[in-house]
Formats: sequence, C-alpha cells, structure tokens
Amino acid sequence: MNAPAPEQVIRMYEKRQPIHPRETDGRFARLRWLCLWLTQLAYYATPWLTWNGRQAVLFDLGTRKFYLFGLVLWPQDFIYLAALLVICAWGLFLVTAVAGRVWCGFACPQTVYTSIFLWIERRIEGSRAARIALDRQGPSLRKSGKRTAKHLAWGAVALWTGFTFVGYFTPVRELGTGVATLSLGPWEWFWVLFYGFATYGNAGWLREQVCKYMCPYARFQSAMFDRDTLIITYDMRRGEPRGKKSTNGACIDCTMCVQVCPTGIDIRDGLQYECIGCAACVDACDGVMDRTGQPRGLIRYSTDRAMASNLPAAQLRQRALRPRVLVYCAALLVACFATGFALSTRIPLKVDVIRDRGSMGREVDGGAIENVYRLQVMNTAEQPRRYRIAVAGLPGLALASGGVVALAATETRAIPVRVQAPHGAGHAGSNDIAFTVTALGDAHLAVTERAVFIVPR
Repeated sequence: MNAPAPEQVIRMYEKRQPIHPRETDGRFARLRWLCLWLTQLAYYATPWLTWNGRQAVLFDLGTRKFYLFGLVLWPQDFIYLAALLVICAWGLFLVTAVAGRVWCGFACPQTVYTSIFLWIERRIEGSRAARIALDRQGPSLRKSGKRTAKHLAWGAVALWTGFTFVGYFTPVRELGTGVATLSLGPWEWFWVLFYGFATYGNAGWLREQVCKYMCPYARFQSAMFDRDTLIITYDMRRGEPRGKKSTNGACIDCTMCVQVCPTGIDIRDGLQYECIGCAACVDACDGVMDRTGQPRGLIRYSTDRAMASNLPAAQLRQRALRPRVLVYCAALLVACFATGFALSTRIPLKVDVIRDRGSMGREVDGGAIENVYRLQVMNTAEQPRRYRIAVAGLPGLALASGGVVALAATETRAIPVRVQAPHGAGHAGSNDIAFTVTALGDAHLAVTERAVFIVPR
C-alpha cells in the first residue's frame, strides 16, 4: 500500500517581508521634504484660517454650504466642484505623461505620511541596521519601550490628522471645543477615529502594500506612459557588469539603491509597477558615484527612448512637448479658463418658482384672475441684500403681494407671491409668464425664471 503524499500548504498571498528603508540625502530627498512641508502646512493650517468672520475653507454639510475663501457654493453649484475635480484629474494625467509617477513619489498623501512615520521610527528606533536588529531581538523591556513610544507617536499624528480632516466639515474651533469637553456628536467621533485609524494603519503598517496592491493608480498608469515619459532608469550600458573591480562597469553592486527604496525593489532590474518615482535610489547612487570618483547619473530620470538611443539631454527635453502632452495641456487650459470664467461671472442669486398646485387659478374681486406662487430666493453672497420682485408676460399682469424682500447674507427664504391678471388678459389654460428678481442698487444682479399662469376655462 502506497504511503499518503505529504500535505502541501499553498499560499494565495506572499507573506510580506518587512522593509526598512535607509535614510538618504540629496537633491531629490530635499525636494521631497519641501513637498512634505508645503502640503502638510496647507493641510493642517487651512482649517484655522478665517475669512469674513468665518472659517475660510469649510464644507458645511449641515447647512449645505461650501465655503472656499470668498466663494460660497451651494448644492446647485455642484458643477463647479465637479469641474475642479476634472481639472485635478487632467493635471494628474499631464504630470504622469511627462514625468511618470512623480506625484506618487513626492506629493501623494500615502507617501507623505509614510515619510513622516518613518522619520518618527528612525528617531526612536535608530538607523536601518538598528531597526533590523531590533526586529530580530526577542522580547525585552528595551524593545517594548521603543515600540510603545513609536506607536504612541504614530497614534498622536494619526489622531491629529483625523481631527484636521473633520475640521474641514465641522468648524474646527467648535470641533476643538467638543474634543476638549468630550461633547462631540457620534459622527464627528466616528470620522476622527476612522480617519486617524486609516492614517495609522496605512502609513505605519501597510506602507508600500498600499502602493503595490491597493492603489488603482499603479494599475492604470501604464496607459498614460509612452517611450518619452520620464521614469527612473538604470544605465545598463554603463553599469554592467557589476562589481568592485576596475575592469567591471560603474555599478559596484553596493545595493544602496535597494536599501533606500521604500517599496523594496531593485531598479537595476528595469521599470517595475512598484516604483513610485521618488528618486531615493538616484540620490543614493549619486552619493556612491561621488565617493568612487565617477560621474553621476548611473541611475537617473530618463526615458525609454533616450536610454535605447542614447539621446542627449537636449533631445530628451524636446521630446517632452509631444502631441499627447500638448493635448493634455490644451484640455487643462480650456477647463481652467472655462471654470474660472464661470466662477467670475456667476451671479450670487438663485431663484426657483413653484406654483401653488392647490389653487389652479381663481377669480377674485373685480373679475381679476389670481394665481399663487412660492419663490425660493437664495442670496448666495456674504452680505445682506434687498430684492425687488417683478412679473411680466400678460397685459396688466401685476403682483398683489411680495414686491420687495430683504435677505441676510447666505440666506434662503420661501416667499409667497400672489399674481393677478385682469379679466380677458390671457387665453383659457396655461399662459407663459416670467418672474424677475433684481437686487436694489445693482441692476446687473438679476435672475429671470419662467412660470405658467392658469386662466380657468
């Protein structure tokens, strides 16, 4: 009788190998830190800015008003927010076509917060070698103390990030008072903790896994790449064969480019979807080239066409202005101009006319025909205004009520209006009329809305 075959364990997912990127210095590292400071200063400071006595940037879902400095957007203005998202998307497409995943490497929130968390980790646990040694150590009081301090620092940054995020939707000063007095509503608590937990998990634990497996951008970026897109490249003609002997190529196989990579890849194996274009390997390799007395640029930003044809830098720059890039630039400029023009000519007044369906038209004293309407008037400006309501469309048509109305800043009010027409002014059934609401003192600020006037048969 044959012995049973030994059991085999088939893993559907590869076990994650911890990555401890080495700290590096260089022009691209300084540029990354500059981007980090600029983006985080904007993110954390913006909710605390004030404009006209209120928070400068606030997406107030409760009152359905979006404040962007001097601009107040309402639900009816959602098209402008959609246009801003389209502009951001086209801008990302343009950057990707020109310089690959440079957004991922320098400004993506996942990269930025991972860099912050790595900085905290290095300050507490030490260099790359010290962190690797700490991982291999057994349980100890020293190890527990370092890990506890690191996670507490991570948690503080994550919670502050979650608090700031919610501060864009709830006035941040009210939010701070609510946190201090433990009087926040359940949704505020949920989103502060949820966003904080997401930041803690993504930047502290998942790190490169988000870029490799969760981010969709890494999957469809190749559709925007071509042979003239700037990518991180390794010059194989100059670098191979590797080794420290003088008869070998420029690469001394020090693996510094691998040690500094936040996703743990070897750029010498060619372009890989895991590469986020952060150029840490460029800084590391340039440092090695300086120490060995060789020219920089063994690993550098270049293009597939330039590497294959050994093109000079001047031709590489010329190829940047190719048809695809020009089309993206044109589309982006048109979208920016159209959105800017629409916002600059936007009238801060909105009017909706709703006819009272409970009264289809009735005859009043003197034989006049009367219809009742409700005008929903929205003053979207941040100063109070007075408006005059007028109606036209039939001979002798006039308002019987509601001629002038005063609205406070960013106020919406439903105004009942009675409209009368003399007997015989219109035919039986529906008659087209129009309401015009005009700001007193500013005749250019006016909105006309069409409606129907019912004459009983």
